Amino acid sequence: MSAKIANANRSFPLHPFHSNLLQSRDDVVAAVASLLEPLHGGASPKHSMVKVGATGTRFDETAAQVEGYARPLWALAPLLAGGSTYAGTEKFVAGLVAGTDPESEEFWGYMEDQDQRMVEACPIGYTLAIAHKDFWDPLTDAQKKNVETWLGSMNDKDMPNTNWLWFRVFANLGLAANGAKWDTERMEKDIKQLNTFYRGDGWSNDGPEGYRQMDYYSGSFAIQYLQLLYAKLAADINPTQAEEYKSRARQYALDFVHYFDPEGRAITFGRSLTYRWAMVAFWGSVVFADVELSAPLSWGVIKGIWLRNLRWWTTQQDIFQPNGLLSIGYSYPNTYLAENYNSPGSPYWCMLAFAPLAQPASHPFWQAKEEPHPFANNRIARPLPHPRHIVIRSGGHSFLLSSGQSCHYPLKNTQAKYGKFAYSSAFAYSVSTGSYTLEQFVPESSLALSDDGGELWKMRRALTGDSEIETHAGSPVLVSSMKPWPDVDVLTYLAPPAHDTPNWHMRAHRIRTARALLTAEGAFAVHGARAADGRNLIRLDGSIALDRAVPEGCAADATSSLAVSPRSGAVGIAELARSRREGSVLLADANSNLEHARTVLPTVQAALEEGTTTWFVSAVFAVPASVEGWEGRWEVGWGKKPVVPAWLRSKIEEGG
Repeated sequence: MSAKIANANRSFPLHPFHSNLLQSRDDVVAAVASLLEPLHGGASPKHSMVKVGATGTRFDETAAQVEGYARPLWALAPLLAGGSTYAGTEKFVAGLVAGTDPESEEFWGYMEDQDQRMVEACPIGYTLAIAHKDFWDPLTDAQKKNVETWLGSMNDKDMPNTNWLWFRVFANLGLAANGAKWDTERMEKDIKQLNTFYRGDGWSNDGPEGYRQMDYYSGSFAIQYLQLLYAKLAADINPTQAEEYKSRARQYALDFVHYFDPEGRAITFGRSLTYRWAMVAFWGSVVFADVELSAPLSWGVIKGIWLRNLRWWTTQQDIFQPNGLLSIGYSYPNTYLAENYNSPGSPYWCMLAFAPLAQPASHPFWQAKEEPHPFANNRIARPLPHPRHIVIRSGGHSFLLSSGQSCHYPLKNTQAKYGKFAYSSAFAYSVSTGSYTLEQFVPESSLALSDDGGELWKMRRALTGDSEIETHAGSPVLVSSMKPWPDVDVLTYLAPPAHDTPNWHMRAHRIRTARALLTAEGAFAVHGARAADGRNLIRLDGSIALDRAVPEGCAADATSSLAVSPRSGAVGIAELARSRREGSVLLADANSNLEHARTVLPTVQAALEEGTTTWFVSAVFAVPASVEGWEGRWEVGWGKKPVVPAWLRSKIEEGG
């Protein structure tokens, strides 16, 4: 069977979401309706819970099904607030009534300390605040009292000292908007504590001092997003704070714009990426709060970033289950990337993105003509001191270099979600699938080390000290360190592409080891199947020669390796230092990559003797397939490898 036929063959029909053009406000309303409708098939008799799937999570099953009910409200509420209608609204209202009624067999249960129900109280509070004509006004006095009591049951409970505090704020905002009993003092204390997470220039950490975690939770998933919703809803309660949050958003937006590429894709970084298009929700909250941003971020630019991202997701045709409900995964069903808190209903946090529907069609966002990405044709190497990133636009590629971050608790695959050297919008990151052999560890954009002959591997997970952004030859350079064993330390320098080699970024590592080690370093992973017949792009030994007539295949030599895929583009890695590392192409474990179920990974590998200090300097090449004419240009770029810059040569010669 040809690859074309195999790829076209489906086990169930495409979801209507995939045929939506997503160009107008009406299109977006229709998209939301198409996402909401299948939920009713998994609803309980009184509609208070929705069973989206059968996998488990760290919290109880009732809370998991409350997620299935509550998270879709992030989209339904603004749809209703903006004057549109949805035929199934009454079922969601009935669910609220049943879930908060202690006499109902579908009662959700009052909240306890650290309860997942606290998270779902946030979209419910938001819904009561902006769609009260549908969700509050029709209720009887007794039903309103039940809702008030249920939401209020979190006000005296212990909560994680993270973005979760926002969820209690919104529970109280929903009550306050309807004249119900709410806790003013509690909300003021929560806002005060949340403000201690602020680090400057618009950026907030997801929690207190002691660790750095500034991912999409700092922006679209929680903090910036909810700050802007608060700025709109609490303008009369706390006008000074509301204006401060708008000011932070204006600063943050000038950095965050670089996390999206001109094609609409978002850079894959951090946890909870099963929330999918929630990654673009910050821009929706800007519209909701009616915040005009600084140039070049016009309403047309914001509209373009937002709509292009949604449209990109319509091209990812395997994100739904056969029942029409979203799956856990990114571009296809995949629990390897899932967090311990991801229930089957968890992906519906994606509905955050639809906040602009709260604005009528007359709003300047909806009236604006969609504009292209403002930095599509610019070379960007912008240092971001708070998240310790350098965001880059070079050679048709949008990506970031990362110093490494950490979560405040043991997160699955934390080394993949926070510890990689580079994260891309065109080449999604990969996670480890197991704990045996390099193929399962998948050292994509990572340096992997083994002291047992290659059975177990360690990659950057926790830094030994804080990272820095230095400047060398007028360009920002990230410096960080790790200590995988007490007698091994690694110092790493990450540098953006030079002007004359725009498709190459550079990584340098000084490794001091008192034990013998095997090392392997990977570039980005690419789609690992041939276009013509769907067979693996390489043999297991990596011996398929590159076919110059058709731009697909793999090659490796004594110092480099390369993979070229029609669906991904061209990616390679080359060793530039005197220390020799041999090239090889790794057949990564299936389903390790967020976007492609089958991938190959160009790597360079070497063994180190005990008691040695070694410098490795790798250059990583990337040309996405989204670059026009890439098929005829990648070979020239691959042939022009960068040189080790003078500042780095000096450090190598000095040994430090």
